[in-house]
Amino acid sequence: MNKSELIDDIAKSAGISKAAAGRALDATTASITKALKKGGLVTLIGFGSFYVGKREARSGRNPRTGATIAIKAANSPKFRAGKALKDAVN
Repeated sequence: MNKSELIDDIAKSAGISKAAAGRALDATTASITKALKKGGLVTLIGFGSFYVGKREARSGRNPRTGATIAIKAANSPKFRAGKALKDAVN
C-alpha cells in the first residue's frame, strides 16, 4: 500500500474527503517526526512505538577500494510493534 492508497482507505473508513484524510496523514507524520527529532518516544497503544535508536561510530571498508573508513555515529528512527498489531498479523 502506498501513500495515496492509504489516504483513500482513511477517507473511506472515516467518512471524510480525500483532501482532509491527506492533511490528517501529513499532520500525523509531521507530529511523529517532530517528537523523534526531540529524542522523544511516540506510543500508540495497541499499534506500537516509534523511537530513536543510536548507532555508535565504527570503522568499515570501502567496497570498491578495500580501504578502511570511519563511519560516524548516527541516530536512526525505529518502530516496535505493539501486541495488538502483532496478534492481527499472526
